[in-house]
Amino acid sequence: MDHTAVLTLYDREMRRGARPDGPGAYVERVGAVVRHTGPAHGWNGVVRSALEAADADAAIAEQIAHFTGLGREFEWKLYGHDLPVDLGQRLVAAGFTPGPVETLMVGEVAGLALDAEPPAGVRVVPVTDRAGIDLVADVHERAFGADASGLRRHLCDRLAAAPDTVVAVVALAGDEPVSAARMELAPGAPFAGLWGGGTVRHWRGRGVYRALVAHRARVAADRGHRHLQVDASSQSRPILERLGFTPLTTTTPYVHATARGDRHPSLATAEGVAVSGSCEDQ
Repeated sequence: MDHTAVLTLYDREMRRGARPDGPGAYVERVGAVVRHTGPAHGWNGVVRSALEAADADAAIAEQIAHFTGLGREFEWKLYGHDLPVDLGQRLVAAGFTPGPVETLMVGEVAGLALDAEPPAGVRVVPVTDRAGIDLVADVHERAFGADASGLRRHLCDRLAAAPDTVVAVVALAGDEPVSAARMELAPGAPFAGLWGGGTVRHWRGRGVYRALVAHRARVAADRGHRHLQVDASSQSRPILERLGFTPLTTTTPYVHATARGDRHPSLATAEGVAVSGSCEDQ
């Protein structure tokens, strides 16, 4: 994989060319900033910025004013190659709180190990209705100890209005939901995104997560997406590397607490091990 070329493609298609992630969401390009505004239960934040040192503070203030005016808490996704180099410090000075550093990992679908199957007694089931959404939410709450109401509404919105843009799956051991995850697919985009996987504690380390990655990768391939993209925690990075994913850069979520309670961690959860309720556990 040509790392520079793939990162350039990712920046162009998924950041500068970002698409709304569901009903009621819209994307705006304001100067050197690309921002995504969603409903209160959805994801709100800055997808991309290409700022100069001289205008960075003014651009930060503009985004705070925008989301504050809507009563939204929001996230500024800062990538390791974003400028200016002190943008993270400027965000903290403006009232943002940084989250754990994650790794942007990309895998070419054709080169991934897609033969991972769930362990004996576990089956992977597609989610297509409210009953399935409730199973995903149940896994999320048990795996992360976090409220899943925002995730429920997000999946209900997407499956009702644009079912081809999201793939949600749940792993069942008998009738017990033990792991779940989703994949976001923007029509025409070369990258499909893996998000929000979680495995309940007593099923971790048995290969369920790897099976969910492989399942989603096969779906992405069938739908014509060339790459899979993951924001990975340090715990999941080795697993994803063994499956064929390559690290490209880091990404850090900087959160501005404009309106307490509006941000739903379930929508921001990366593909990573659940540590203190923030990321997923395999």
